[in-house]
Amino acid sequence: MNTKLRIVAVVGTLIALCSAGSAFAQKRGGILKSYSIDSPASMSIHEEVTVYSLRPVMGVFNNLVLYDQHVKQNSMQSIVPELANSWTWDEDGTRLTFKLHEGVKWHDGKPFTARDVKCTWDLLQGKASERLRINPRKAWYRNLEEVTTNGDYEATFVLRRPQPAFLALLASGFSPVYPCHVSPREMRQHPIGTGPFKFGEFKPNESIKLVRNPDYWKPGRPYLDGAEYTIIRNVSTAILTFLSGKLDITFGGLTVPLTRDIINQSPQAVCELNPTNVSRNLIINPDAAPFDNPDLRRAMALSLDRQAFIDIITQGKGNVGGVMLPPPEGVWGMPAEVLHALPGYGPDVAQNRKDAQEIMRGLGYGPDKRLSLKVSTRDIPPFRDAAVVLLDQLKEIYVDAELEPIDTTQCSQRSIEKTIRWPST
Repeated sequence: MNTKLRIVAVVGTLIALCSAGSAFAQKRGGILKSYSIDSPASMSIHEEVTVYSLRPVMGVFNNLVLYDQHVKQNSMQSIVPELANSWTWDEDGTRLTFKLHEGVKWHDGKPFTARDVKCTWDLLQGKASERLRINPRKAWYRNLEEVTTNGDYEATFVLRRPQPAFLALLASGFSPVYPCHVSPREMRQHPIGTGPFKFGEFKPNESIKLVRNPDYWKPGRPYLDGAEYTIIRNVSTAILTFLSGKLDITFGGLTVPLTRDIINQSPQAVCELNPTNVSRNLIINPDAAPFDNPDLRRAMALSLDRQAFIDIITQGKGNVGGVMLPPPEGVWGMPAEVLHALPGYGPDVAQNRKDAQEIMRGLGYGPDKRLSLKVSTRDIPPFRDAAVVLLDQLKEIYVDAELEPIDTTQCSQRSIEKTIRWPST
């Protein structure tokens, strides 16, 4: 039997970021030059799954609220107003009302109003006359009954039940406000926002360019004249480009050895190695045979040596976590004693795999009858590297897996429509 499985890897990751020494000085003018290791399918944040559209295009938009960019650790306490002046909850905790900034304009000169807020979340909930081509974050708003408006500068999110962390969803970079008067189709190719930068151009597999918005509603901002992101899929090539002085800042995706190479070859570069909640996950479709058997899924979970992923991919730098970033960096991560009680998270890997082999033999598999499958993953290094480690570990429980790399433009669509059942929280 040859069955397809999707992986988006198996362990929390680190992100390395390096910048040329003077890149962050607050001087007016200049173009910030960076790179991206992947080319997004479109420029529409609400229709994209990955950060490879979010990072470049986020500057085109504003949120109602945003995590304070000067605070390293996101929390409910670090959420600050953006398009909203303020927000209040009602006594029942089911009505979240925003007072909005007046005088804000979209890049095409039309005024921003509360109607745009309602239109955005009607679109995300599938209530609008037009539809998003894919809608990866629709599930975020299952508890949202509706968005109502009171005049041009007040919008209220009406929830079915109290959800104190709802504000955290709105503070995500994946939650910009879209204009009512621009169609989803147009937003994919030429997004219109209220942000500090206007969209310049997008050449798939080549570059993304933004230009300064001279009429930005925050006085004196932005400092830069623009930003350019060159798409360089080979990370080593990107690092050589950075070291040559043609880039101001790296874009993530660096390994620990590459970061050390940068420090050795460019002592003036400022480099940081930080944990990130972009995890790699073994995601199995429980509706597809033979994975509809929970015992098989348990055996696969028990086969994983998560510390080995950290040791191999990040040279031991990192911590094992669950869905959320582990403490101390993650404020919502599971305590170690709770995490270790989950299948496959216990420290005794040998015993876990022994238990997994016993399950597999009970299902009819063994050294002479192995399960063949395909592991599909996005075709970029941070995902391929983890997938290769996974393939090796699955061999321990009589599973022979073949790697199927998929370009991001196809991977996102397949993930949502066919292969993955996303877990609810």
